[in-house]
Amino acid sequence: MADSPQTSFSPTYTIGGDLAVNRMGYGAMRITGDGIWGPPQDHAESIRVLQRAVELGVNFIDTADSYGPNVSEELIAEALHPYPAGLLIATKGGLLRTGPNQWPINARPDHLREALEGSLKRLKLDQIDLYQLHRIDPEVPFEQTLAFLQQAQEEGLIKHIGLSEVNVEQIKRAQEYVKVVSVQNMYSVDNRKWEAELDYTEQNGIAFIPWYPLSGGNEQALSKLEQIGQKHNATKQQVALSWLLHRAPNILLIPGTSKVKHLEENVQAASLALTPEDMAELEAIK
Repeated sequence: MADSPQTSFSPTYTIGGDLAVNRMGYGAMRITGDGIWGPPQDHAESIRVLQRAVELGVNFIDTADSYGPNVSEELIAEALHPYPAGLLIATKGGLLRTGPNQWPINARPDHLREALEGSLKRLKLDQIDLYQLHRIDPEVPFEQTLAFLQQAQEEGLIKHIGLSEVNVEQIKRAQEYVKVVSVQNMYSVDNRKWEAELDYTEQNGIAFIPWYPLSGGNEQALSKLEQIGQKHNATKQQVALSWLLHRAPNILLIPGTSKVKHLEENVQAASLALTPEDMAELEAIK
């Protein structure tokens, strides 16, 4: 971690050495139904959200076959295909859906093959630019899962490979099989369990994608975010997102929403400049 707070940041990052994206992306989980299950309550608004995101300069969209399931990927294709040049759609595999808010893990090669082929079909793509393992399956040897990802990449179905909810040791194990270009772990101003993993990815040219970047927040965090937000005429959510952009240059944001208004507020966080004092106060949150 840097000794002094960062007060500026690059708005872009290059994934895997060849996929340049704006660091303010969009997470497409919330455009599904309640419990991330079934179709959205407002189909037209979900389509507008996706189209508006691209209009606002978002060129990194994160989804998964398990969102819906299938619904998120289908909506992305409906709203945006044929895709504009430079749009990177990342998806994930490795979870089953047995009902609302239920996420059993299955990273067996046969399931991942089915999931990957389904994602390609729904997204109307010949190759996934960034395919992420949703979870390591404790019932499956990690090497079997990695061998499948390696094979799918060799077949040209996957361009780059990422992992989710992994520690440094697991990243290193994976790197014995494949080049890991991204890590997606839960991380926010008040949830820094994966601090060591963020530092490792920054040092090794790996993108870090925090999910749940707007954590529910403890009282100290919410109060401090609100206080700094008032100073900048910004919401506490915008401050939390801006802190992440300042925190490390390899962080890519994927805040999710099903409303255009909320999307626009999130994107505006990329233009919020925090002062050294702001950063020091936010860094002090535990």
